[in-house]
Amino acid sequence: MKFPETIRTNCPFCKQHQEHEVRLSRKGKERTMNRGRRKFEEVKRGYGSIPRTPKKQVYKVGKRPVFLLKCKVCKKRHQRSLRARTKKAVEIKS
Repeated sequence: MKFPETIRTNCPFCKQHQEHEVRLSRKGKERTMNRGRRKFEEVKRGYGSIPRTPKKQVYKVGKRPVFLLKCKVCKKRHQRSLRARTKKAVEIKS
């Protein structure tokens, strides 16, 4: 799926339609000391690295892409996700 590099849409900060730069949102680097990671390491200790039974593989149609929109006027960013799942990879075209 191809998505334009710039779109004209509503900016929640300016409260009017402005040009926005579009890019795909990416997952950030996980912190090693957050509670979920500490708990998982604690449970994992003593089980040979697999604490629970493996999950059954569930096949989904695709991911819902999340776009990061940056207003060209006020330079603020906000997110927008597509409601439909995409079957093809999303790419930003220039």
